[in-house]
Amino acid sequence: MSEALTPETPEAVLDEAADEAGEEEPIKQRKNGLYPGVSDELADSMKSGWADTELRGLAPITQAEYTAARRAALSARFPGERLVIPAGNLKTRSNDTEYPFRASVEYAYLTGNLTEDGVLVLEPAAEGHKATIYLLPRSNRENGEFWLSGQGELWVGRRHSLAEAEQLYGIPASDVRELPAALKEATGPVRVVRGYDAAIEAALTDKVTREHDDELRVFLSEARLVKDAFEAGELQKAVDSTVRGFEDVVKVLDKAEATSERYIEGTFFLRARVEGNDIGYGSICASGPHACTLHWVRNDGPVRSGDLLLLDAGVETHTLYTADVTRTLPVNGTYTEIQKKIYDAVYEAQEAGIAAVRPGAKYRDFHDAAQHVLAEKLVEWGLVEGPVERVLELGLQRRWTLHGTGHMLGMDVHDCAAARTETYVEGTLEPGMCLTVEPGLYFQADDLTVPEEYRGIGVRIEDDLLVTEDGNRNLSAGLPRRSDEVEAWMASLKD
Repeated sequence: MSEALTPETPEAVLDEAADEAGEEEPIKQRKNGLYPGVSDELADSMKSGWADTELRGLAPITQAEYTAARRAALSARFPGERLVIPAGNLKTRSNDTEYPFRASVEYAYLTGNLTEDGVLVLEPAAEGHKATIYLLPRSNRENGEFWLSGQGELWVGRRHSLAEAEQLYGIPASDVRELPAALKEATGPVRVVRGYDAAIEAALTDKVTREHDDELRVFLSEARLVKDAFEAGELQKAVDSTVRGFEDVVKVLDKAEATSERYIEGTFFLRARVEGNDIGYGSICASGPHACTLHWVRNDGPVRSGDLLLLDAGVETHTLYTADVTRTLPVNGTYTEIQKKIYDAVYEAQEAGIAAVRPGAKYRDFHDAAQHVLAEKLVEWGLVEGPVERVLELGLQRRWTLHGTGHMLGMDVHDCAAARTETYVEGTLEPGMCLTVEPGLYFQADDLTVPEEYRGIGVRIEDDLLVTEDGNRNLSAGLPRRSDEVEAWMASLKD
């Protein structure tokens, strides 16, 4: 990695004193950089001799009409109030390196823009609101920012100009560096989505209340409960890439056996980066007893023939919609008798859960249906004393089922999490909602309440369901679920 000439600060910006004086603060140099400074001759040279690269006649991004409709709904909910939705800033990973940036879901949902430091502001107008997207303009060539700053164009790549951004996103664009000062002078009611941009929050510190801000976040979370046509299409893309990622993994299980779970993680990650933006969450590549750890993301254990591999992974699209799919696969391609017994029980529970996903059903119905089947199996196997109704009433099955049977899915893997309980967990399913159905059974390696043959076996099966007008559509149906079909599928990929 090349050594930048610049300081830890991400941009060559004006400090308050320089700003008041109308003077730019010089771009600071790295403390231990190899070049002590920039000569006047070099500075002059770098200012000129560059071609005009402004992009003109750009078509709007695909989701522009959808983001406009989302902003209109937001405007209608909060008339007469200034609304501020930041994208967030780069976060330091170590010293002067940063984590890959991911825009806040609220900002991306309303704009389609995914760049750091952006802020969407809806200003009250005579009718509704006037939207402005505040962004960093292209790197300054006069002051050398474009080649001296660690976030300059020659270091991290070209940003869109404000004029280009207006064409792409269909929103008037302004320089975000001017926004904090403008917000400090703002009057009237203001709401901001907290937790993403400290400078923006500081500028509004005397104008906002957490209670009002929470209402804004809740509204934006609930707005995502029902997906529009664009979102449904993106989720299907994410799932389709995920299916191919699972196929990639099955084809290299022999290499994983020779190395570790990391080979599985890396294999799936390659598919995610080639076809999408990233993985939607840390891939769970849990072999053997690691499958009993719900969020096993260390992925540093052995992969052994005869064990099960629980692979829970999802590709995130370039528009930030993620899949969330789980399959529990026999590493050698064939389930043992006890593995198949447990797997088939989970499959039966998932079938019951999927059947309960339909418009008008209570959100809880699919969870209750799956848990009832699992409780029946546990009673049948003599692992817990019945009757089943008693087990469910006391939650005794949870020793081995552990988690809820699903969640909403979208731009967050656990989407809509800030929604009110009455509209989410206690709500009713509607066409356009997307959720996972993922029952599981987990028999810990040290669980002395179950026969030894059960211990260390963990099984989860997870699919992504879109609620339709007449039932549901399994977006991840491209991956087999029934145990005999899984074995046949794995064999076909290894031929």
